[in-house]
Amino acid sequence: MKRSLLSVVALVGVGVLGACGSSDTFDVDPTQASGSGSSEAIVIGSQDYYSSEIIAETYAQALESHGYEVQRDFRIGQREIYMSDVESGKLDLFPEYTGPLLQYWQPDTEARLSEDVYEALVAAAPESISVLDQSPATDQDSYVVTQEFAQEYGLTTIADLAKVDEPLVLGGNSELETRPNGPSGLKEFYGVEVSFTPIEDGGGPLTVKALQDGDVQLAVIYTADPSIDRNNLVTLEDPEGLFLASHVVPLASDNVDADARAVINEISAAMSPEILRELNDRSITDQAPAETIARDWLTQTGLLAE
Repeated sequence: MKRSLLSVVALVGVGVLGACGSSDTFDVDPTQASGSGSSEAIVIGSQDYYSSEIIAETYAQALESHGYEVQRDFRIGQREIYMSDVESGKLDLFPEYTGPLLQYWQPDTEARLSEDVYEALVAAAPESISVLDQSPATDQDSYVVTQEFAQEYGLTTIADLAKVDEPLVLGGNSELETRPNGPSGLKEFYGVEVSFTPIEDGGGPLTVKALQDGDVQLAVIYTADPSIDRNNLVTLEDPEGLFLASHVVPLASDNVDADARAVINEISAAMSPEILRELNDRSITDQAPAETIARDWLTQTGLLAE
């Protein structure tokens, strides 16, 4: 992912856990726990990105609660660094993002919308990798407006911007001005004309302030950015796929058995864009560790086995 940074790989040794009883939530067969009876631990990795680490930690704790032995290998680095270990099976479970991963495996893909991207991703994945269910949770570029502006013009989608009867100014990093999903894309996909002003903070506090002050009416901010909720911003839906869909999606090796996959799919189904922003906010605002954030959310949602 573009925001990932290289870091030192942290290997955490984990003791062997005994298999526990089955769960009402996941119906895990205790005779199938810990890799279908194997003593081999499930090695879970993450990008060097706090949100990826939080998601990976939810996988780890949920599996441990079901009696699986887990080894954490978090904060690895960029996709070009870790993907060879995913493809070779050195990493058994990894939270990924559908659109960017599809472009990694299939650079010439024309898929843009959520289901199209997911289907293409499943088809493009190497035989050694199983693509599990994609989550409703997303982490991708999006166009946002203030809540007041959305209410004034009844905005829910990017297409609704065509109803606005005042000049629209788009704010973002300078490179957005010439990118396909910038002003030219708004015109091509939705017939919306905007002027552009550069704000060089990647959707950060300067961008938010420009929106709130009315200096810009539209800006690009990641869907998983906690500032969306903190500042009552509205993410506009993108029915034409101006931005490549990027849903959280787990990748699994053959060492992840069917019951373990069911546990992970339950986590994916329970996570939404709003929930992911809340989890990320705890990391940014509270400086809470991924272990605590994951445990609290899994406990609240009943996703830990008794």
